[in-house]
Amino acid sequence: MQFVEEIVVDEFLPTVRSLLAGDLRDRGFTQSEVANVLGISQSAVSKYAHGDVTVNDRIATDDRVQELVEQLGTGLAAEEISPVQALIELEVLIRELEAGGDLLAQLHEEAVPELADHGSSFRVHDPESDLRTSERVLSSLRRGLRILETASGFTALIPAVGANLVACTPDAEDVDDVAGVPGRIFDVKGRATVPADPEFGVSEHVASVLLAARRHGADVSAGINITYDPELIDELAAQGHVAAEFDESDDVASSVGAAIEDDPAATVLYQTGGIGIEPLIYVLGTDAESVADTVRSLV
Repeated sequence: MQFVEEIVVDEFLPTVRSLLAGDLRDRGFTQSEVANVLGISQSAVSKYAHGDVTVNDRIATDDRVQELVEQLGTGLAAEEISPVQALIELEVLIRELEAGGDLLAQLHEEAVPELADHGSSFRVHDPESDLRTSERVLSSLRRGLRILETASGFTALIPAVGANLVACTPDAEDVDDVAGVPGRIFDVKGRATVPADPEFGVSEHVASVLLAARRHGADVSAGINITYDPELIDELAAQGHVAAEFDESDDVASSVGAAIEDDPAATVLYQTGGIGIEPLIYVLGTDAESVADTVRSLV
């Protein structure tokens, strides 16, 4: 009796680790660095490098495997993805390949021929496409945050209430589908400080503005709040953004919705404040990186 997990452990992982180790070595990683990134010993890396590990050719030549190895190698080398994110991407691919009739399912049936006659789909793990989508949103958000953290002068744009860069899934319906920075981004002694890794469901205010804009037709998936200044509005307009004012003293969702309906092309929303309300600008965009780039252009 052999489980599909044994195929993963005995065939898939050694093959993918070998391919990924080779990819990283080709990018200039030392043996020690490859071992650290992959979470394996240097002796194991040496075995991969010298061909002492059996590689499954069917797995190694699968287009999806090769594409993911290239993607992970590029991301790990550029430090745009972490080893944990790489693990999640591989986990998602494994689940896909375990689906009935797919590569790992075929290898499983060949190892246990009786399964082929059973007539069932042997998808041991249900694939969760939402996992891949969510991780991509978080990855984009992390890249956007790095842009802001390294942008000279960004702290001048952080409002007293703090800034938050948020991004949502394609089918976002509520704040749980929007990722942001827990506790917001603050100016600490002249430095933009991100207190924790981004998570879903931690932003209410900026997330609400983003969701309201989307519900009323705005083609946006990310946003940030920055301090209000008429000169910033002019600069954003000069860059080609359409600005629309809304009233935050009223129901935010309704006010944002009305502003978007008046001008569906608006990617900059602003309110000039009121009693107990700090004036703010909300910059919206297709993803977290583009929003962060827009804000960086203002400093």
